[in-house]
Amino acid sequence: MARGQVRSGRREAQDASTALPGSADTREVVVVGPGSVAAGIGAWFSVDGERPVRVLDDLPPDSPEAALADVGSLVVVPHRGDLAASWALPADRRRAEVVERVQRALAAARTAGVPHVVVVTSAMVHGAAPDRSVITDDAPVMSPAGGIPEGVVGDLLAVEQLLARFARRGRPRVTVLRPAALVGPGIDTIMTRHFEAPRLLAVRGIARDWQFVHVDDLAAAVALVLDADLVGPFTVGVPGPMSAHDVETAAGLRRIELAAATAFGTAERLHRVGALPAPSSELAYAVYPWTVEAGGLLAAGWEPQRSSSECLDVLLEGVQGRITLAGRRVGARDAAALGAAGAAVALIGTAALWRRARTSRRG
Repeated sequence: MARGQVRSGRREAQDASTALPGSADTREVVVVGPGSVAAGIGAWFSVDGERPVRVLDDLPPDSPEAALADVGSLVVVPHRGDLAASWALPADRRRAEVVERVQRALAAARTAGVPHVVVVTSAMVHGAAPDRSVITDDAPVMSPAGGIPEGVVGDLLAVEQLLARFARRGRPRVTVLRPAALVGPGIDTIMTRHFEAPRLLAVRGIARDWQFVHVDDLAAAVALVLDADLVGPFTVGVPGPMSAHDVETAAGLRRIELAAATAFGTAERLHRVGALPAPSSELAYAVYPWTVEAGGLLAAGWEPQRSSSECLDVLLEGVQGRITLAGRRVGARDAAALGAAGAAVALIGTAALWRRARTSRRG
């Protein structure tokens, strides 16, 4: 990665009206969070070399503030970027662990006097919809009717509620970064798995753009926020989203179009019997728009080094050889048995899998 451009942008941001006076804090950065996203951010800071960095899965439950003594900044990544690990936990336990991890980190940062905390959630907290406008920094987080839904997006909404309460206390400074679809080594999300399906699912009548961001560019955004003392929420996404046609051409995948009622109804039935791990509501992010405009970061000097097209190449290389049906990865023998039906309904599952699930329930 060409770090010179990003570093130059940071220096310019020091003089911007959004920056607070004073030079960048070069004390240690602690990154808290399990999984590939936290690891990727930590790896970028290690190569960058301006600050020492330490990556922890979590802070110790006893005296967590001791782990943050004389730390210049704390980066908290609630989500793993690892669906297999996330789905291995019961939903209520997973959410409790995510919220507790963030709550412990925020409380420890205040006790230890850490001046700046950056929390990475996702632009998914703004929702996806057929008429979804481009998401800006000040766009509201969604408030679903009936409360916070299950699933990874619901976990992040629970974190956002916690952050909203904590931010009212004033210290430490808190910045929330909400990236578009992330790619990078080991990153496994509902968006990356969409490209492991035999075909790309689309809802009839909806033309959605695709936008990605590499974990290295997310880490550069974290560094810029720390250097320039930027606070508040910021969306993180590469300018110039790709059209659905360009994505299909680059991926070498054909699309399958379904009516929205068919797609979401099938997804709901598959989820109900355990064949589809993610709730049907999360299918929206694969078929409806949720692109972002990273206005604040770009104005402050953030310069992403990978375009959405280059990010897609990284994603496709990472999923090469994997086949996913109904959100679950399957082996070659299973894929051969389910291939025709799997191509027919892509991400949401297969008619064969649905029949198998119903048979299992009767048994």
